Amino acid sequence: MGDRFDLPSRLELQEQRGETYPRLVAIMQRLLAPDGCPWDREQSYASLRKYVLEEACEVIDAIDSGRSEALVDELGDLLLQVVFLGELARRDGTFGPDDVVSAITSKLVRRHPHVFGEVEVSGSDEVLSNWDKIKLQEYGDRGVLAGLPRSFPALARAQRMSEKVSQVGFDWPDARGSRDKVSEELAELDDAVAHESKERVESELGDVLFALVNFARHQGIDAELALRKTADRFSGRFAHVEARVKEEHGGFPLNERGKPTRGVPLETLDGYWNEAKERGL
Repeated sequence: MGDRFDLPSRLELQEQRGETYPRLVAIMQRLLAPDGCPWDREQSYASLRKYVLEEACEVIDAIDSGRSEALVDELGDLLLQVVFLGELARRDGTFGPDDVVSAITSKLVRRHPHVFGEVEVSGSDEVLSNWDKIKLQEYGDRGVLAGLPRSFPALARAQRMSEKVSQVGFDWPDARGSRDKVSEELAELDDAVAHESKERVESELGDVLFALVNFARHQGIDAELALRKTADRFSGRFAHVEARVKEEHGGFPLNERGKPTRGVPLETLDGYWNEAKERGL
């Protein structure tokens, strides 16, 4: 017979102190016990990596949706990954959940001397300046680009790199220079394509994308967000195309594996696409 876990009832907001956190830790410990959940017990840091990224992205989607009920649910899923990894570390004898909390609370106190100490600041700009100085004291001079996760989405990582190096003067003086760089990289991409060098095409394509990201920064645009919005528009318009194909042609033809394939003329598909644009999709 399974264990009975008395789940905490919801408290009024003004009464919430985060004191229910140990219940989640206890549940995770039970799941990882010798007679716990076989799937949970098989997990490792590496196997949870994809779930951390997935849950973080779902938190972002919930924020974008503006729905608080979605956000509270997705934050719980993300918190589970934090607790799960902490309990795997306990199992390995390296650290535990209280070490995680201690590390972040200590960091927050150290980096907010204007709140927990005697330092006075004039505004948020000085707060950020002090934060960077404290980080330098903590970690030493690790390099301008240190601390940027390689697992960042590529566009977001490129833009943060561009921002960081611009702070030390490694930047075009204005947007014109960054725009000219885009044209230069496009010409080099065309040359690589003309010479049919796949390896060079890949390299030059990356250069074009990086140049575009840098140009976006000069325009005050978040390249990651811009591409995400375009992808959303594409998805909405293609949904209209699919609906029209189903309405007029009974759907896309299917191949021997039952997957949609070619068959509807491109001119027809373009017509449905333009309908979607005219409708503001």
